[in-house]
Amino acid sequence: MSTIWTKLGEKFTDIFKKNMPNAFVFALILTLLTALISFFWIGATPLKIIQSWYDGFWTLLEFGMQMVLLIITGYSIALSPIVEKGIDRLTQYIKTPKQVYLFVVLIGILLCMISWGWLVITALLARELALRVKGINYYYLIACVYFSHIGWVSGLSSSIPLLLNTEKNYLIEGGILASTIPTSYTLGSTLNIGMIVLFVVVAPLIMLLLVPKDNSGKELKDLLVSTDKSSQLNIKEEAESFKLPFKAISDQLNNSMVLQYIIGLMGLTYIIFHFTTKGLDLNLNIMIFVFLMLGLFLHKTPMRYSISMKRASSNVSGILFQFPFYAGIMGIMTFTGLGERLGQVIASIATIDSYPVYAYILGGIVNFAIPSGGGEFAVIGPSVIEAVNNIGAGLSATEMTEMISRASLSMAYGEALTNLLQPFYLLLVLPIMAAGIKIQARDVMGYLVLPFLVFFIIQLIMVVWMPI
Repeated sequence: MSTIWTKLGEKFTDIFKKNMPNAFVFALILTLLTALISFFWIGATPLKIIQSWYDGFWTLLEFGMQMVLLIITGYSIALSPIVEKGIDRLTQYIKTPKQVYLFVVLIGILLCMISWGWLVITALLARELALRVKGINYYYLIACVYFSHIGWVSGLSSSIPLLLNTEKNYLIEGGILASTIPTSYTLGSTLNIGMIVLFVVVAPLIMLLLVPKDNSGKELKDLLVSTDKSSQLNIKEEAESFKLPFKAISDQLNNSMVLQYIIGLMGLTYIIFHFTTKGLDLNLNIMIFVFLMLGLFLHKTPMRYSISMKRASSNVSGILFQFPFYAGIMGIMTFTGLGERLGQVIASIATIDSYPVYAYILGGIVNFAIPSGGGEFAVIGPSVIEAVNNIGAGLSATEMTEMISRASLSMAYGEALTNLLQPFYLLLVLPIMAAGIKIQARDVMGYLVLPFLVFFIIQLIMVVWMPI
């Protein structure tokens, strides 16, 4: 059985290598496709489409900067001596490629259930394990890391359930919802708990079945092409190399533990204040701030920390220039009315039995144009919930809440799953895992087709039949 799965996985990988363009080309094609649909279906004028594209271009600047900081602050932590020693100890227990694949998928899912941004930690851990364990197919390991990201949608940072439980959210302000929907109907529902079991138990097993047989020339050590001589020195040694041959105030400041620890303690004070006053609020800003402060403590001096950040930021160009293009696609969807029209189509054809199916599929399709759970829901969510309100007219308040919760979760699951075919969030993984090697999305995405198909079928059944 595993041999059949492996052969199919390798077949899809070959297809993707031959046919899938660079991730940036993928974004350009999506831009043109979304524009053409808006023109022919919505009737938007070319100028309106271009204006919408431009207006959307800048909507992800904050998000893009958050992604960059999340990557480089997390990577900086991984470059610290303490973390490297910890991973060395871990490899005493994880010694084979299959153990690495299983561990990476499982730990990645669990970490992303805490916060989707912790995909960065999974990527860091996977790369370090690949440097230490022989026989790992590095392309497949990257696929394992990316696959583990789908678990975020059932976890603490799942944007749609959190929005539904937010006071005075835009759905309530717009009269679409009468009140907030407690997370007991979404994150704590039987459906979502069942989805967590699916992620934690089934996902690692699927990736074990798909492990490639041929790893020749695909290990990380075989792929490394970096000739950066600075990487031959550890961070402490490089910091020492910058010192002047005589005593200088500048060197004392550059290598001052006292100065850095004072700033670190200021940050730690705020972190304690944040979590004691706001509970487990793991938004992107506080996560990045925690990573920053932790990096200060682990690297001890400003010079060492600066060197670690320089090394960590050497491969983030993909995010810097591709995020605005995806934001432009989002602008076309939003400002031409294309996203709203898609929601209206669902409203016109869905029934009380079929609405979860349509919501799930719609969430998956729109994700290609708007690869952001919260952003996508802002565009299509109101139309879908209004459709559910019409379909369920006459039902009790509890039944209506359950229907809205099911529709919202269905959109969220569909959106998260199609990330396996959409390389947007691979931009979060590649700056870490592709450092020093030549790799493209096409080398990875083919391994994810079979997991996508299996989860698509299982999740579709679950969103229809599992109780809330």
